[in-house]
Amino acid sequence: MQQPAQIPPPYGGLTVPTGTAEFEIEYPERLSRLLIFVKWLAIIPHLLVLWVLGIGFAIVTFIAFFAILFTGKYPRGLWDYSIMYLRWSQNIGAYFLLMRDEYPPFAAGPYPVHLELAYPDRLSRLLIFVKWLLVIPHLFILYFLGLAAGFVVVIAWFAILFTGKYPRGMFDFAEGVIRWSLRVNVYTYLMTDTYPPFSLE
Repeated sequence: MQQPAQIPPPYGGLTVPTGTAEFEIEYPERLSRLLIFVKWLAIIPHLLVLWVLGIGFAIVTFIAFFAILFTGKYPRGLWDYSIMYLRWSQNIGAYFLLMRDEYPPFAAGPYPVHLELAYPDRLSRLLIFVKWLLVIPHLFILYFLGLAAGFVVVIAWFAILFTGKYPRGMFDFAEGVIRWSLRVNVYTYLMTDTYPPFSLE
């Protein structure tokens, strides 16, 4: 059994299993009341690029499946591409979901959204056949959490409009849902063998 590892800043010293993705969106003290009307429009160029990169990500995952099957390793160059794609996606997600005002760069960073995942030296050749099955309990819970997070974003839109702030409790909940979903994704996409915790933290 893997031992818990202390996560370095900016993750606040939280204890999570080794191999689990660490994710944080820096909380903004103030947000623009005007940008909430146009963020969906501003990210269109990013979405076009990410659509192309997403095709590459699917191909990389397919190749990685066979690489892990025969070698027990996720080729490092392909893994770097996958983590780049996920970081870029999370930057766009944080902007679109009203959690940051800085326009995301056309790359994986820098941005006040942090995604870290240690490259695995070895991966199980057997787990690649069942990871999709093992995450079903997570997907069931995340379906309802996603619905709740959608309502939170709607409420946050009005909160930002009238106060210029994203209520901290709502922000932490939305961030937690993204974090949980992301950990399930990196497990399903074969990037780690560490089973994701049932937690928003």
